[in-house]
Amino acid sequence: MTAPHIHKASAPAASAARHSPPVRGQARQRLMRLASIASLVVATSMIVAKLLTWMLTDSIGMLASLADSLLDLVASAVTFWAIRAAAAPPDEEHRFGHGKAEPIAALAQAGFVVGTSVLVAVQAVHQLTNPVPLSHVGVGMAVMAAACVLTGGLVLLQRWVYQQTHSVAVKADSLHYQADLGINLAVLAAFVVTEWLGWWWLDGVMGLGIALVLLRSAWHIGRSAMDMLMDRELPDNERALIVQTVQQHGGVASLHDLKTRMAGADRFIQMHLEMDGQLSLYQAHALSDQVEEALRQLFPQAEIIIHQDPVGVETIPDMARV
Repeated sequence: MTAPHIHKASAPAASAARHSPPVRGQARQRLMRLASIASLVVATSMIVAKLLTWMLTDSIGMLASLADSLLDLVASAVTFWAIRAAAAPPDEEHRFGHGKAEPIAALAQAGFVVGTSVLVAVQAVHQLTNPVPLSHVGVGMAVMAAACVLTGGLVLLQRWVYQQTHSVAVKADSLHYQADLGINLAVLAAFVVTEWLGWWWLDGVMGLGIALVLLRSAWHIGRSAMDMLMDRELPDNERALIVQTVQQHGGVASLHDLKTRMAGADRFIQMHLEMDGQLSLYQAHALSDQVEEALRQLFPQAEIIIHQDPVGVETIPDMARV
């Protein structure tokens, strides 16, 4: 049984006018590589600085931040691999391309985040039950201030690249570093308060807070990746935009069986168009091409498949259609 006809669509928001990335092909790959390389450089730099600082300060907050940076390095390396894998063209064994390498990498990142949050929580509880005064707090403050600046700059770069490419791997990596930025700010605040007020217990509390932030980040990353791996439909506003665009063509009576999904930055759109049954095959094909071109203006990365049906075909008995 076919799905109900779609005759009208609610007007999408103005912001839905364009969903496709403004850059494609080699330009898109260059931007994604830039983001992935920048994240690798920042993560490596932070690991070295935070490792030395943790050895000086014995701060659980710093240890948590160090663990997060180690996670960032692994996640950034996975993202770098995913971007290269997803860029590979379709082949005989992967006719739809390799776009799902991006959500696979994002799902792996979510797993890394969960593991890190558990380790941080265990260390934080140990610090609360066995508090140890911090040392070299000034060094820790300086390092965390520098980490905030570097991480903030990387997040801005990643946001810009995502706006240009719509890469789910870059988005997942950006969510990582947004959480990392919050963690760095929290650890810096803990150092400042500890130095001024002597609240040694705050270090352990901050570690538990960081663990919760990491878990929340893992949930968002994992949910987005699973949606793509499970071929979830495009967002409602994008589907509404597709329907609205099709209905603007006078020769199309209606559409049904609209199916959509996404793999990486690539969208896949399938539908049945109902047309006047008196149209010639050539005319029906030409009308479908017009609809496809209009949709491609909105979604340049999309693979679009359109099936033509005469109006009322769903009401014709099966035997009459054989």
